[in-house]
Amino acid sequence: MKSVQSLVAAGAALLMLQPAPLSAANHREAPITAIDHKADITDVYAFKSYGGTTAGTHVTLIMSVDPLLEPGNGPTYFPFDKDILYEIKVDNNHDAVEDVKFQFRFTTEQRLPGVFTVYVGAGGGIPPLVPPQITTFDSPGLGQRQSYTVTMVKNGVSTPITNGGPLYAVPGNAGPRTMDYNALFTAGTYSLPGGVKTFAGTTDDAFWIDLGAAFDSLNLRKAVLTPAEDAAPVNTTPDFVSGYSVNSIAIEVPISMLTSTGSVLPANDPKATIGVWATTSRQRTTVRSAPLEATSSGSWSQVQRMGNALINELLIGVGSKNKFSMDQPKNDSQFTSFLLDPLLPKLLNAVFGVPIPAAPRLDLAPLVTYAPPIAAPGTPSGPIADMIRLNTGVAHTPIGSASRLGLLGGDAAGYPNGRRVFDDVTDISLRAVAGVLAGAPFNNNGVNNMLGDGVNVNDTAYRTSFPYLGNAPDGRNRRHIDPGEMGCTAGAGAPCLP
Repeated sequence: MKSVQSLVAAGAALLMLQPAPLSAANHREAPITAIDHKADITDVYAFKSYGGTTAGTHVTLIMSVDPLLEPGNGPTYFPFDKDILYEIKVDNNHDAVEDVKFQFRFTTEQRLPGVFTVYVGAGGGIPPLVPPQITTFDSPGLGQRQSYTVTMVKNGVSTPITNGGPLYAVPGNAGPRTMDYNALFTAGTYSLPGGVKTFAGTTDDAFWIDLGAAFDSLNLRKAVLTPAEDAAPVNTTPDFVSGYSVNSIAIEVPISMLTSTGSVLPANDPKATIGVWATTSRQRTTVRSAPLEATSSGSWSQVQRMGNALINELLIGVGSKNKFSMDQPKNDSQFTSFLLDPLLPKLLNAVFGVPIPAAPRLDLAPLVTYAPPIAAPGTPSGPIADMIRLNTGVAHTPIGSASRLGLLGGDAAGYPNGRRVFDDVTDISLRAVAGVLAGAPFNNNGVNNMLGDGVNVNDTAYRTSFPYLGNAPDGRNRRHIDPGEMGCTAGAGAPCLP
């Protein structure tokens, strides 16, 4: 096995400096997914469950796809693609190859083929022509109904995970007259045999960022936060992603289902740390025979994958983004120059005068290898690979004590040790690439360790137990928060900076 140092040396010889544009966590970041947005993975989360009866004993894995969905954009809204294989993968022996994976496939019914919109319902006061408000998956007004299957593949053996009946996906939130979205969300959260829970459906986009400012050549409204701004659970700049939905798939499983030993291990055990990533794939052959629906067949070909937040967006050059998306984590040594000598910190230095460590950036190794402070000392580093590393032996942090800054905020259960829905990966990533993981002086100079975009919290409340995601904004009343507008944080507070 090559050492991290030798890979860095090999990668340094291949240094490429193509500009890497900023994007939301993984929203439309590669040319291939800018076209195939249904296969675009926006975010991946992996963390020890911290709410409900499974807190500390289970791991929650989430993948979100199909970015920046406008909630009122009917009449067909946002079904999962029946032709995509959605997978969440786990490496538990440090070779960057999946040992456990969960596969999700979707089926779509059109139950109201003569109606002009796929969701229709009335909460009262409407003539009988309109069905009652949609409150269950059997409601007559739920014209477009999706169900899905879950299959666990472990040691080459495929095992369906089912409760014996259909698993339904929660639809887009058309509005309060049409549907009781909360009731559907509750009904769509399933408890299955073996201590497994699943959820699939249209939800709030759990990510947040001042995206417009980032795309304006790093024209951040708040590049360096004050201590008060850094500590406050409020936003001083607009959350570009506010008011948008995504499609999310979540599964919660016992820790013992994921580790190589089949048991729960202490944090100091090398086998306690796993790697997590997600992929979307399409079959290689598609036949279009108008006016019939297209049919797909053949072997599966990966369209996109995602591990850590912002890797493909902030570090990988545009000319390599498609290749990165379609390749496997075990082959990421070819991207060493992007991963361990990235362009972004050099831009931070040029634009804001932020001091940065010299290359090679071994301080970034914990993001792309099994290394402390996430993995236990003595854990095989494995190949350079973009995966979320999660030490399953680290105790979960109760929500009231958690820090949005994860490890950088003294919260051992937060990003980059896994990723929770409320971890501020934008600020954490800016500070990490600026060198705070390298130690003094970068972690205590009042600049590198205070970098941020001014967006500290989501615009919608998260759930405090599985599946942890917030409600999708409803199509009638959704709100996007704009620069200079009152109500920068979740509809209240001071104006956003213009």
